Amino acid sequence: MPRGRYSLQDPHDHAPVGEERFQCAPGPTGWRYVSATHAPGGAPTGSVDLTLDALGRPVRLELQAGGWRVRGAALHGVTWVRTAATGEDAREGNAPARAFTGASPAFLVATARLLRLTPDAPEARVRLVAFTPPVLAPRTRDELWTLTGTEVHTEDGAALTVDAYRVDDLETGERHTVHLAGDVVLAAPGIELEELDSPPSDLTGHDLMTGE
Repeated sequence: MPRGRYSLQDPHDHAPVGEERFQCAPGPTGWRYVSATHAPGGAPTGSVDLTLDALGRPVRLELQAGGWRVRGAALHGVTWVRTAATGEDAREGNAPARAFTGASPAFLVATARLLRLTPDAPEARVRLVAFTPPVLAPRTRDELWTLTGTEVHTEDGAALTVDAYRVDDLETGERHTVHLAGDVVLAAPGIELEELDSPPSDLTGHDLMTGE
């Protein structure tokens, strides 16, 4: 059950945005990721709670940021409810998309898990609904993911498999590279892994985290 910390920066000017402290774990029914985000000064800014099923579909999502909360799941595409933290101004949404995305590194792992790209089938287009802090307003976007390489690194007798993906935003034309090791993001624009207390899981573990 990896626990760790990501530092978050603006992907364009690299200005510090904050940090995300996380834990994640696989299990026979899927994968779960929970985290808390903080501003550079340490003030709490939000949280992420994402559970995937065995096929990589989001069966439960809860985001909090900027006084807003989003709860969602894969239902008739994807369905969500966005409310103010007070419970007011609730609005339900639905889109013919396959999953969710956003600022958290969790969504990069989740999309890779959903697509399951291989050297024989290295490319896939996917429609996602993005929720971006601080207001978590939904935006549908299409991305093209390409598995560009896989490397196995051996250190102290342990093997670590690292997958590299090229991700194209098909609306803006922006392109970036993501490096994943199991359920941990090693490098991506605006994301740096600063701490990790145990090796990444390979998403074939036996115990899914429980609790709220």
